[in-house]
Amino acid sequence: MPRVKRSTKRSDRRKKILKRASGYFLTKSKLYQAAQEAVERGLKFAYIGRKQKKRQFRSLWIVRIGAAARINGMSYSTFINGLKKAGNGLDRKILADIAANDPAGFAALAVQAKAGLESAKKVAA
Repeated sequence: MPRVKRSTKRSDRRKKILKRASGYFLTKSKLYQAAQEAVERGLKFAYIGRKQKKRQFRSLWIVRIGAAARINGMSYSTFINGLKKAGNGLDRKILADIAANDPAGFAALAVQAKAGLESAKKVAA
């Protein structure tokens, strides 16, 4: 078997880990093995955090839409149901933005949702 001297590849890999660990506390930023464990752990949390961020934003949007729907005399679920029956395809992100920044526009959407619910009742009866 040929002899392998890991000159630059090994040092480059270690430098990359230590650079990522800069700013960590005590040995986690100085010693390779501790830094490697801390960096791997941090990357794991970063990956999980990217998934949680999507969940948290969706729940924030739902809270904002629900609050604006209550102001207009509806619950969140009836508002969303009415919009779907009215054929409105706006997603929750856009609805939450309208709820926060344009109360008059959201009131118009609430009227549209109520009309959608009424038309669905007439069709069902």
